[in-house]
Amino acid sequence: MSRVPGWLGRLGAGLTEMGERLDERRAEVEKDHTDPAGPEPDVDPEPLSDPIAGPPRPDPAQAVPWGVRVAAEAGWRVLVLAGTVWVLMRAISAIQLVVLAFVTALLITALLQPTVAWLRRYGLPRGPATALTAILGFVIMGLIGWFVTWQVMENIDTLSSQIQDGIDQLRKWLLNSPFHVTDKQINQIAKNLRDAIGANTDQITSAGLQGVTVIVEALTGILLTVFSTLFLLYDGRRIWEWTLKLVPAAARPGVAGAGPRAWRTLTAYVRGTVIVALIDAIFIGLGIYFLNVPMAVPLAVFIFLFAFIPLVGAVVSGALAVVVALVTQGVFTAVMVLVVVLAVQQLEGHVLQPFILGRAVRVHPLAVVLSVAAGGLIAGIGGAVVAVPLVAVTNTAVGYLRAYAREQERRQTRVPEAAPAEPATVPSGSGSPEPS
Repeated sequence: MSRVPGWLGRLGAGLTEMGERLDERRAEVEKDHTDPAGPEPDVDPEPLSDPIAGPPRPDPAQAVPWGVRVAAEAGWRVLVLAGTVWVLMRAISAIQLVVLAFVTALLITALLQPTVAWLRRYGLPRGPATALTAILGFVIMGLIGWFVTWQVMENIDTLSSQIQDGIDQLRKWLLNSPFHVTDKQINQIAKNLRDAIGANTDQITSAGLQGVTVIVEALTGILLTVFSTLFLLYDGRRIWEWTLKLVPAAARPGVAGAGPRAWRTLTAYVRGTVIVALIDAIFIGLGIYFLNVPMAVPLAVFIFLFAFIPLVGAVVSGALAVVVALVTQGVFTAVMVLVVVLAVQQLEGHVLQPFILGRAVRVHPLAVVLSVAAGGLIAGIGGAVVAVPLVAVTNTAVGYLRAYAREQERRQTRVPEAAPAEPATVPSGSGSPEPS
């Protein structure tokens, strides 16, 4: 019995030594598998990618090419601008009569305002100067309209007989021409014209009834134009100052500078166009008169009025004069009238307009054609008349605003260069100086 505890002690010692060796071996194995940089942070292991689904997908915005993203950014902005212009056009078309009356009043004001300023420089008060100028201006316009109507009514019988003679001469020329036109064919054409007129009697009647509405709208537009002109002549500066209050404060200085320059452009355009139109009417009217074309004075007045429609007006008025000469005086006189019209228009385009209008209101011919076409499609003859001055005024205003923005950027970049290298402490309550 005395030897049993010794055996048990040796067995226990051996088991203890074996356990220690196993612990040492386990520690060496763990040490070999441990990162030399230190223990790994306690984070969740990354999920294994699904071999079927493939690698993780990138952000969709990053997957779109850069050019497509730029085009999309520009595209939605263009759509917003197009929608805004469309809504604006719909609003203008709804009040088209009011807009045309006000724009016409602006053109008349640009023509008459220098007279008001001249009278005020001679000591006449603003009210009497405005009333005198407006009365004289509208009386002269009314007399011109009355004179044209009187001349047409006085010569309508003579013109009708001359037109009938011209048609008979044209008929004889066609019968004897190398085109081999027969009398039966001419009679058939005349019969077709009569049948077309008879078939469209209802449409002609409805057009006559619509003419009453047109007359009422014209009278309303004339009254609106007269009242707008009076107030613009009398109180134009205050109206402009009130309009500036509607502009955001950040853009107000630029708009305040662009407004007077745009007005000077409009004034120069209207005055120059009146002078050019008057010269055209005088020279073409004299040529028509010496060629014994009937209604020379009414035709000259029509040439003057149509001159306010650039390019298109000159073609229409010149064609009208040539047609009247053709049906009343024959082919030779019509050719001579065409020569006179072309000569005067060449003089106008190459000498008068560059000298009188100057570079301030010069608009590219393509812009003139497109603006006249767009104005005519939107608002008829009135839109064609106001299209070019609107483009000229917009060109001047945009050019000034662009120059103003560049000047502001130049000033902002000049101020930091003049500042000291080390920022100075500004006491509380003091403001920074304004840039010079």
